[in-house]
Amino acid sequence: MLKGKNLWGKVQVVDAFPDFKIQIVQAFPNVKVQRVSAFPDSCGKWQFVNAFPDFKVQIVDAFPDLKIQYVDAFPGVP
Repeated sequence: MLKGKNLWGKVQVVDAFPDFKIQIVQAFPNVKVQRVSAFPDSCGKWQFVNAFPDFKVQIVDAFPDLKIQYVDAFPGVP
């Protein structure tokens, strides 16, 4: 949970007014994220959507709220 929001669910990538600013890294993430097409029901499982998200993210290169790493298995907090 970050800023009162769960770190799973439907996610929309936006250019302005995000709930979180994220940075995509290859090592030492805060959360490992698995992209799913359905049932984003546990920590680190994100379903990317274009409308009606649970939270919005903006991808940045510096000063993120959260660093994520994309994984194929075992999502969540390392």
